[in-house]
Amino acid sequence: MSQTVICIAESINIMSKKIGTAMKQRDPGPIQEMAIEETKLGADYLDLNIGPAKKDGPELAPWIVKVVEEVVDTPISLDTTNPDAMIPGIRASKNPKKALLNSISLERVEKLGPFAAEVGCETVALLWGPQGLPRDANERASIAVDLIMKLNEYGIPNEKIWVDPIVTPITLGAQQILELLTFFSMLQDIAPGAKSTVGLSNVSNGVRHELRPYLNRVMLMMLMKYNVYSAIVDVYDQELVEIAKGKHPDWVALTHRIMDGDEPDPKTLSPKELEIYKTVRVLMGKTIFSESWLQI
Repeated sequence: MSQTVICIAESINIMSKKIGTAMKQRDPGPIQEMAIEETKLGADYLDLNIGPAKKDGPELAPWIVKVVEEVVDTPISLDTTNPDAMIPGIRASKNPKKALLNSISLERVEKLGPFAAEVGCETVALLWGPQGLPRDANERASIAVDLIMKLNEYGIPNEKIWVDPIVTPITLGAQQILELLTFFSMLQDIAPGAKSTVGLSNVSNGVRHELRPYLNRVMLMMLMKYNVYSAIVDVYDQELVEIAKGKHPDWVALTHRIMDGDEPDPKTLSPKELEIYKTVRVLMGKTIFSESWLQI
């Protein structure tokens, strides 16, 4: 049985010009169209990212949840940093137990923890610390222990907690990616039964648009070595969705062999295998990243 990863579709996002405008104008059309499209493309969840939504969050969140649930049964992941928007948004869902609260950090846990326990929804535990982005695997582990303990105290079991250790862009260097992978190798010891998730496209932030899918796909295969449970992904990249649905086990196996130190002779590799080989090396810091990494 090939390993699979739950796909949380990322495109219903306030940062998108079309969707952002539709949210501001309360125009359900483009949002519902995309919800149907993303579901057909293989989304297991739809991420509804309304951003900080400081002004109108408490009204926008329930509106968008209802708009999406009118046309699809795909569970929603409500994505906002505003707790005052999150609570009415999740409450507005037809099935709050199935919804994903994205996300709770240490600074928001007192406000959102009791609420998540009360409605019984799934919860993303974001490992954003008092100093911001954790510096390494140990700092991630320390934040995870504190946050998961608090969530457990509120009555949320590990099985309902999806830990997000925060993927950083390759443009900031490969060291943080290696720290992230190290943290994933520790997660089940820290919190047995907890699930995991990542904002996958973060790895290629700041990279030329047409090159981003190569990084995203290989990063997903690398994370699969550590049994990543879910990822927020671009479901319009069908090859990425196929990898997540377990359709390319040979590519995944090759990725894991290279991660384990296997050095295949590049001359023996097919064009696809060579692309994977070069990208794994870049993401592991064995080759310095530049936008011409696939040509070198």
